[in-house]
Order: sequence, then C-alpha cells, then structure tokens
Amino acid sequence: MAEFDYDLFVIGGGSGGVRAARRAAQLGKRVAVAEEYRYGGTCVIRGCVPKKLFVYASQFHEAFEDAVGYGWTVGETRFDWPTLMAAKDKEIGRLAGLYETNIGKAGGEAIHSRAVIEGPHTIRLTDQDRTVTAERIVIATGGRPNRHPAMPGAEHCLTSEEAFHLERLPESIAILGGGYIAVEFANIFHGLGVDTTLVYRGQEILQGFDDDLRHELHQQMEAKGLRVRCCDTFEAVEERPDGKRLAFCKSGEHIVADEIMLAIGRNPNTENLGCEAAGVELDARGAIIVDDYSRTNVENIYALGDVTHRVQLTPVAIHEAMCLIDTVYLGKPTKPDYETIATAVFSQPEIGTVGLSEAEACKRFENVEIYRTAFRPMKNTLSGREGKMLMKLVVDGDSRRVLGAHVLGHDAGELAQVLGVAVKAGVTKDDFDATMAVHPTASEELVTMYEPSYRLKNGERL
Repeated sequence: MAEFDYDLFVIGGGSGGVRAARRAAQLGKRVAVAEEYRYGGTCVIRGCVPKKLFVYASQFHEAFEDAVGYGWTVGETRFDWPTLMAAKDKEIGRLAGLYETNIGKAGGEAIHSRAVIEGPHTIRLTDQDRTVTAERIVIATGGRPNRHPAMPGAEHCLTSEEAFHLERLPESIAILGGGYIAVEFANIFHGLGVDTTLVYRGQEILQGFDDDLRHELHQQMEAKGLRVRCCDTFEAVEERPDGKRLAFCKSGEHIVADEIMLAIGRNPNTENLGCEAAGVELDARGAIIVDDYSRTNVENIYALGDVTHRVQLTPVAIHEAMCLIDTVYLGKPTKPDYETIATAVFSQPEIGTVGLSEAEACKRFENVEIYRTAFRPMKNTLSGREGKMLMKLVVDGDSRRVLGAHVLGHDAGELAQVLGVAVKAGVTKDDFDATMAVHPTASEELVTMYEPSYRLKNGERL
C-alpha cells in the first residue's frame, strides 16, 4: 500500500501548475491538481489571452481608417461591447475546459476545490472537507492585482480582473500605473473610443525597457489623443453622486472619469494557504522563497510561477515547471534559465524586446555600440498614418555579440520571438550583416544597419 495518496499534488491550475502535473502524470506518477476557481490560471482566464483578444478588438478602428488610403470605402462603423464580451467568454470557457481535460488525458486528476496545506505532506480540500497526502507538493497559485488598500477610496477602483467583466464600456477611464498592464489597457480603452488618461509616478512609462522605446511609445500614444501624465499619482478616490469617480492627484489636480483602474503591480497568492503550517518561508512581500531548482526550504515542497515573484511571465512559469520535473523525476537537475527572455508589450504600436537595454549594457560592458533606425513603415505611406517604427540593436563592441534587440512597431511581438532565438544563441552583429534582407519588409532594417549610430565607452557617449 502506498504511503501517500499522491506522488505529486499541485495547488493551482494555471499554466505552470498544469504543465508540471501533466508531465509528471505522463511519467506514470499519481498526480492531482486542485483549482478553486477555473482551470487556466491568470494567463488564460484573466490575463494574457483575454487581453490579447481585447487588443485585437481595439485595433480595428485604425484599420478602418487606413483602408481608405488603399482604395476601400468603409461605411459607418459601430462597436458593440456586449458582443466582444460574449465572444471572449466563450473562448475563455473553451480554453479552460481544455486545460482541465488535458490533465485527465495525461493521467492526472483535476479537482475543483480550494486547497490548504496542513503539513509537509498534507493538504485539505476545503470545498470537499477532506484531507489528502502527497509525497511532493507544488505550489503554483499565481498572483493577483495590487488593490492599493492604503489609498482612501481604493474600493471604488477596478483592476485588470474586473476590466474583463465590465457590463458596459465606460465613456472615460483613468488608469494608475506605468507598467505593461497599465500601458496595454490604456491603449485598449483608447482604441475602443474611451476617453483615456494614464497616470504614472515615474518620469517615463515602462520602467525597465529600453529608454528609446519608452519615449517613442509615449509620444505616439499622446499623438493619438491618449493623455499620459508622468511624475504624478493618485492620493485618494471618491465616488460622486452621479456615479462617476473623482481621483485626487498628488499634483493637486483632479480627474473625473466613469472608471478608475489600478495597475500598480501584483501580489503573490499565499494568504491563508497554509505555508506557515508546513514551515514554508515567505519573503517580505509574501512570495514563496525558493532555491535555484524551485524548491522551498521544506524538502518536498516546491513553488513556481508568479507566487515566487521571480519573473512574472507565463512562459517562464511553464519553463520552471519543465525544469522542476527534469530535476525531481528524470534525474537531470535543471535550473531555470532567466537570461535573455524575449517579451512583448501589446501597446499600439507594439514593443518586442529581448536582451539588454542600452542602459543595462553600459553597466556591464566597457564598449557598447548602438545601431538604431526610426522610419515610417511602408504600410503607413498610403494610409497617411504618421507613426514611426523603431529598431535598435545593442552590441558588445569587443566581441560583436548582440546583447539586445528592441523593436517598436507593427507585429513587434512576433519579431521578438524570432530575435529571441538568435540572441539566445549568441548571434553577432557580423551574423546580422551577413544575412540577406527580405524585401520589402520593415524587418529588413535589422540586417541593413551596417554602421553604428553611436558608440559608448564606460557609459559615456563618444
């Protein structure tokens, strides 16, 4: 008789947890996953997927405008929010079902219940009022938006989670935050015709991204009529008698809007999870502390994804899950590799980036070369649209290795995935120079920037 009910018990049915469960089950392990809400986690249910569907919806108004320059006659257009919401909900339901079904197909068990750890090997399923035991436990409960409880009136604000379930499209919205979630939602709402204001306490949006891309995106957003106010924040929010929200800014100004949205970071889901009962250590932010192999301080308990507050990206959680299974069940100790992670910001225009920014490269390398170009893409010539595309390569001047590749423009996210392979493999600027261009494309500029725009030595521009 087995000592435990399961070989592996996963708490959390998101991308990372499900990947770990499926791989372990495929290896013949007795596996269960407990999810208290819907399978799919943040990405599928209330993150990447519905957000990208909203991005697509918000882009059509520009497509209709651009079509005229190419000879199309576009009649009266009208956007219907309930139609988008119903279509989004149907697709999310389909994907959530697939996540759950795939656990069973792999040989695992999908459980609908909140799971609380009661000891190093014991889990209570609260919805079923029973306990189970497992040789190993994986915590993959993800994170949630920071609701800013210290701010007076925070209860009158919504977060990205509520934005996916609004019954009506607001006429106006003010968004607090300058990270990718705030920027993406600002562009989404603006694209759907909402009067949008973005407020950020920093000097420029998208901290951590390359400065040239941050500045250019900011300028293009404002050129479209989206208001971006940096070096400011909300100190309080009130609900007015007419149902609108009034935000009091640190600058002394007031903003009135139908909705106020907070996009100021995310917190790990560890409250009332039972980490203390099992002796699992948390950091000051409540995130689970793990070693290089995703193991907590308790030998048989692991954690992965956003609950560990390492790199909060879905593909990273999946990668951590794969490394965990290699380590635990395949005898191949594998550390997740966080170097050179390609990523995208689905703003309008998009940002696609991989590797070091110019500022980061200057801190780590003595000689840095910058190859930079900004141009009006061909698609904008007949449409009359003014937005520019920006491409930038950051190169180690000594080894010629490409340290970073950054793109602002149409389909930049798609380009980032391809560039990510090359930069990860250690591509050099000479490799770019030796590659034939695909003409006519915007991306051919990446292989035709033969001379550096400028050089830097110890961070100083020459």
